[in-house]
Amino acid sequence: MVGALSASSSVVAAEALKSVRVPLGSRLTVAEAIRWLRADARPFALVGDWLGGKALLGSEPVRVADHASDPFAVLDTMPRVEGEAVVGGGWVGWLGYGLGALVERLPAPPPPPLARPSFSLAFYDHVVRFDGERWWFEALSSGAREAALRERLAVWQARLDTEPPPSRAAATTPFRVVGNGPAGHVAAVADCRRRIARGEIFQANLCLRLEARLDGDPLDLFVRAVPIARPRFGALVDGALSLSPERFLRRDGRLVQAEPIKGTRPREGDEPACQAARESLLASGKDAAENVMIVDLMRNDLGRVCDYGTITAERARIEAHAGVWHLVASVRGRLREGVRDGALLRATFPPGSVTGAPKVQAMKVIAALEATRRELYTGAIGIASPAAGLDLSVAIRTFEVQAGRVWFGAGGGIVADSEPEAELAEALAKAAGPVAAIGGRIARVRRGRAGGDLRTSRAQVLPAPPALAHGSRPDPGRGVFETVLVERGQPIALDAHLDRLAGSLIDLYGVRLQPSAAGQARAAAAKAGADRARLRLMAAVDGSLELSVTSAEVRAVDPVLLTPFALAGGLGRHKWRDRRLLEALAAQAPGTVPLLVDFDGMVLEAAHANVWIVERTALLTPPADGRILPGVSRARLLATEASAREEPIPLARLERAHAVFLTSSISQRHPARLASPGGAR
Repeated sequence: MVGALSASSSVVAAEALKSVRVPLGSRLTVAEAIRWLRADARPFALVGDWLGGKALLGSEPVRVADHASDPFAVLDTMPRVEGEAVVGGGWVGWLGYGLGALVERLPAPPPPPLARPSFSLAFYDHVVRFDGERWWFEALSSGAREAALRERLAVWQARLDTEPPPSRAAATTPFRVVGNGPAGHVAAVADCRRRIARGEIFQANLCLRLEARLDGDPLDLFVRAVPIARPRFGALVDGALSLSPERFLRRDGRLVQAEPIKGTRPREGDEPACQAARESLLASGKDAAENVMIVDLMRNDLGRVCDYGTITAERARIEAHAGVWHLVASVRGRLREGVRDGALLRATFPPGSVTGAPKVQAMKVIAALEATRRELYTGAIGIASPAAGLDLSVAIRTFEVQAGRVWFGAGGGIVADSEPEAELAEALAKAAGPVAAIGGRIARVRRGRAGGDLRTSRAQVLPAPPALAHGSRPDPGRGVFETVLVERGQPIALDAHLDRLAGSLIDLYGVRLQPSAAGQARAAAAKAGADRARLRLMAAVDGSLELSVTSAEVRAVDPVLLTPFALAGGLGRHKWRDRRLLEALAAQAPGTVPLLVDFDGMVLEAAHANVWIVERTALLTPPADGRILPGVSRARLLATEASAREEPIPLARLERAHAVFLTSSISQRHPARLASPGGAR
């Protein structure tokens, strides 16, 4: 056995590895075998129709790709192999939707509720494969790994001959639509229709996010879900549990195939009802047009890297999946000589069926209208094997898990005749089957609740002029900052500001705040020439700090005038150094302060301050749900005032309030009011 591949390798060695396979006797089902992965390092399970088999299991990779690397280039670091293994191993993992920014120039996306890496890839030099009839141990072996692979073979021989440990209890709280809620999604669909009518795009795929708390291991949810959902492309890999029905790309040698899905109907009730839904999908002109549009998009994407004249497309077909019927097409081509997986993905990523047409402009619309950032969702999951080629699913029907939270994206393609509330219903219908398969449920959308009242959404208009008509979201690449009040040389609430800055640096860039930050801040404050000053700590993406001190005169007590602007998902919980959007909004209404309002009509924050209203004796402020900056002064007021609490505040409620005021570190508490009755609605 020759060749070398180790955890410390920066590239995969050029000499060939020997691929080997050994039959394994077992009566275990796929779900039972998966339970053996629990204690392993970086386990994965691919179940369904992957590389022509029924299941691929693996763990203990020999290399993990660094998150700072280019994942498309990583997939090209592939060893040459000789031997008989069908798969043997390869790169396994996921590619997040945001990697589209490596290919196209795109605006900043909406804020992420949780910070996540943009991809996850690890190289495995052995897998356990089930071909539908028997299990196999397959490996890509070298002299350096021969002994280790013998040990792994023995481990799997013992495992597949033994009853696995039992599943553990795993449960979720009810899934709820987060971000700007059902009403916000309906408003986004309505705005997308207006953009289509103006000729900006033909179609865009708009999504919402459902979230719950998870008590347990996602492995147990996957084991439960697989026999229920029977996904075509089931996957359990690094914080993701996917029950996807859709293939993104399959490359076998130079032949490549995409199978986009466009068109959905619920598949529930008795047999006549199921067949009626199937016939409705077949007869739908809207769904057929949507499908043709995405097939053309995929033909164009593959045409960038395929030989001229080799692209073909089959007529769309109906497929049955968990709880739904889907309209599925196949697009095939032959890659040009020398085109590898990295170039193939640069030409096609993210999948066209979850973006829209024209693709780049649709992605810009998605960034403007969706309230939460897509992470893995609508990217890709799968394997790139030196022996068997590439197989990637579209990351839909996919649960992502982190820090005790589990979330799930659902949506659909919006075209000129889409009905906003029907699109909301379709998104929830798509989510219902997978959520039920893991033993969860979706919380009922209750009428009369803030942010979830469909009667409110029927207005189908934005609550204020769109903010992004005047600029783009802040560029995270410019860093974050904090503003600290200095009184007589002493920085006020410095520790709270530094904690928030440190949290942003870790969440956004994975770097730690300099240990000297507190000392630098106190030294700069001590040198302030005025009794009252403003200290700014400007942090770059590498964690380096720039400090400045300027005078902070006490402002007059006249109310600040607020002009509302609608921004899906708000600015998030970080204080961005990039203030260009806020400056552009202020220029639209001179003498006033921009007031950010989400698409569901909920007040978020002012450009430089948190917002409060007074109702009788109560002090109310919008919840810190990931859409607003949780101000230090805001936190102090919540902690010290018995009547202060968080509560969703519709714009109309702010207008009717007894009083409105803002809190910020510099201005402290300052009166405010809307610039005109009714705002800019």
